[in-house]
Amino acid sequence: MTRRVRRRTCREREGRAVRGASRVVSAGPEGEEDAAAVEVDWRALPDDTVLQLFARLNYRDRASMASACRAWRALGSSPCLWSTLDLRAHRYDREVASSLASRCGSLRRLRLRGHEAAEAVPGLRARDLREVVADGCRGLTDATLAVLAARHEDLQSLQIGPDPLERISSDALRHVALCCSQLHRLRLSGLREADADAVGALARCCPLLEDVAFLDCGTVDEAALAGMHSLRFLSVAGCRNLKWATASTSWSQLPSLIALDVSRTDVPPSAVSRLISHAKTLKLICALNCISVEEEQLHNPAVFSNSKGKVVLTINSDVKTFETMFPVVDVKEHDVFNQCNWSHKDKIAGDTMTWIEWILSQSLLRIAESNPQGMDGFWLQKGTALLLRLLKSLQEDVQERAATALATFVVMDDESANVDPARSEAVMQNGGIRMLLDLARCSRESAQSEAAKAIANLSVNTKVAKAVADEGGITVLTNLAKSMNRLVAEEAAGGLWNLSVGEDHKAAIAVSGGIKALVDLIFRWPAGTDGVLERAAGALANLAADDKCSLEVAKAGGIHALVTLARSCKLDGVLEQAARGLANLAAHGDNNDNNAAVGQEAGALEALVQLTGSQNEGVRQEAAGALWNLSFDDRNREAIAAVGGVEALVALVQQCLNASEGLQERAAGALWGLSVSEANSIAIGQGGGVAPLLTLARSEVEDVHETAAGALWNLAFYYGNALRIVEEGGVPVLVKICSSSGSKMARFMSALALAYMFDGRMDEVALVGASSDSSSKSVNVEGARRIAFKHIETFVLTFSDPQMFSMAAASSAPAALSHVAEAVFIHEAGHLRCSRSEIGRFVAMLRNPSPILRACAAFALLQFTIPGGRHAVHHAGLLQEAGAGRVLRAAAAATTASIEAKIFARIVLRNLEHHQSGTPT
Repeated sequence: MTRRVRRRTCREREGRAVRGASRVVSAGPEGEEDAAAVEVDWRALPDDTVLQLFARLNYRDRASMASACRAWRALGSSPCLWSTLDLRAHRYDREVASSLASRCGSLRRLRLRGHEAAEAVPGLRARDLREVVADGCRGLTDATLAVLAARHEDLQSLQIGPDPLERISSDALRHVALCCSQLHRLRLSGLREADADAVGALARCCPLLEDVAFLDCGTVDEAALAGMHSLRFLSVAGCRNLKWATASTSWSQLPSLIALDVSRTDVPPSAVSRLISHAKTLKLICALNCISVEEEQLHNPAVFSNSKGKVVLTINSDVKTFETMFPVVDVKEHDVFNQCNWSHKDKIAGDTMTWIEWILSQSLLRIAESNPQGMDGFWLQKGTALLLRLLKSLQEDVQERAATALATFVVMDDESANVDPARSEAVMQNGGIRMLLDLARCSRESAQSEAAKAIANLSVNTKVAKAVADEGGITVLTNLAKSMNRLVAEEAAGGLWNLSVGEDHKAAIAVSGGIKALVDLIFRWPAGTDGVLERAAGALANLAADDKCSLEVAKAGGIHALVTLARSCKLDGVLEQAARGLANLAAHGDNNDNNAAVGQEAGALEALVQLTGSQNEGVRQEAAGALWNLSFDDRNREAIAAVGGVEALVALVQQCLNASEGLQERAAGALWGLSVSEANSIAIGQGGGVAPLLTLARSEVEDVHETAAGALWNLAFYYGNALRIVEEGGVPVLVKICSSSGSKMARFMSALALAYMFDGRMDEVALVGASSDSSSKSVNVEGARRIAFKHIETFVLTFSDPQMFSMAAASSAPAALSHVAEAVFIHEAGHLRCSRSEIGRFVAMLRNPSPILRACAAFALLQFTIPGGRHAVHHAGLLQEAGAGRVLRAAAAATTASIEAKIFARIVLRNLEHHQSGTPT
């Protein structure tokens, strides 16, 4: 976490109150305050101490601290604080360069990101600049690189990559050679070419050049490299157009060459053998992911055994191979990459290990990014351990690349966010979680970002997520999410997003202050920052799925934040997560007020209705899901309709017939929720909603045809819709669900829809030949009625056990009825809530001449009044208001009724007595 220093005023004249002083109170043995209090003036700290504080802060906090007073402002500009500058995480252009120029007279090392930043480097007026490290410079031009070299003639190290320098030619390379004669290190990625003239100019003009890397370049003149007599370290990793016969012959003549990196090339084994035989000073050849070499080793493991003390490092090599590199140095296996083992004992060995760390971090990251087949064995046996050792490097860029590689090599599919369980657990088992968290706690924001990214990706694995939480990772990520650096906050939010999937971690995130941090992120970067907004909204959506956490999300301003995104953001990923968050917040209608609060938030319903027309299927799905949940609130239901929700959802259900199952379910569900009200139900029928719902009801997917059946059940309550369902061929559809669905709820609701359609309400309009507001279609209502009644009866009888029902009929003991009730209860039916008119309709069915309808009505009322059901008390109250007791007693005693109808009616009477008395059954 970045540290913040409170702003303090400048020194005041003597005799005035001292601002910026703190009162330090000592406590006695019993915890009582000592009478003597000490006034401490933080401005009186020695300058050296203040400089140490400055050195540990990032630039943003350093500027804040420097603004405290004139003395600290002067110290904040001390040359020792400005010898190194890392601008990768900040906006950097000519204007910023001009503002920093007064402090950069002693600047020696500069790190930056983007070709625009490279163009602004001369504006710093840092004539003594020694090192430039840049990334993200794909658009860098010859002119910019030439100016950079001309203005900084004392440059000793120039590194630009890994993005390919597609616009850099050999002309710019020659210019660098002519201007920077003190160059020791040159590392460039993705050059189109490095021709003989350019390489020759480097050999002639840069006599101190000892480290050259041309990574992933188009063409490199192999023979010209032989003219660099000072060259000790050479990397041509990723170059695919090298003439290896020329290269191996020429490079063998280099008098100072110690180490060569040919990783990710097509180098043949013969070239490696030639280098081993003829290069007198060569000690190491790194050939990672070189297919020809690896295949030769598999066929002939001893191919490089006669290496004259030289090490050939390949995918197949053992880590212990490094121990043979410098026999005079005592290196423990687990300390191979600890630079301190080398630097104080053997300067040459120390330089070599520094270079090895750099090229290994480069190659392992590239291999992780390309994810070639057949690498599991390497990653599990050696690669993971290598990356974790590189994580302890003293080189900051090596640490960061190792963390990036750890974040990358575990990911198997970016789209579905799948991680390899074996690889991620290998990181955990080798202590990688603690190492990454330690790196995330450091003060370097670039390291914080990469470490948080790795932790986030690894946390997709539930076992690793638990380890992250156990190691205090939730607090670390929460603190990073508060960072003013967008990249750090973005990766931290991603970590909290993945961790919040686990139910065990939600409460911990809330306790750590993670919810407030995530909400603040949305308001900190409100536009054009899809990464941080999507991750923050996704994490809040996961947290909102928990009842208690959903209250914390609302309390922290999460509803307003998510609605703001839904209304104003144009990025599909952000909109999808914002809608999902609102859906989850609205899913706890019986436990808190969030459902109503979302509906009352200005613009929330309008935004969600508008999102149902998005071009992105995920956005449409989550918006429909949110409207489905919100429609459980009476005021929301009418408000959704008032802003065009009915028309939008009918259009959505018409368009989603070939879409994903999730979208189909939510679209049908949203219409189901809206159709509870009479006006909405009629509008859905008139708007063309019946036909697409019947199409979804034909789906073989239970969740889809179940929600469609629920919507059709509500629609069938009104005779006009009931006739439309018959006209559209809905009876066979409902009959099929009723008789063959694997979902009891789907069968139940389709039976109720058929009962509504044929309880006599539709007969009058059917005689006219059509519904009053639709064209007539030829239908055989009587034939449809017979088919419906047959399957309603069959459905009810599937819950009948002759022996159990006979015993219940013959017994007056409550236990007998309880056994039947337990056997026939459909647990999901306890979530259904019926209106007064619906309950009244079932009571009317108990008087219907059809014994099938009477049995169906009694069965339905049993489900709605079972003690413990979510709305059982509500339904019992409506039945009592309707005077249903007398009707139920008559149904239970009717001689023409089936035994099932009688038993069900008795159970409903027992349920009413239970709710009236408040005593347990």
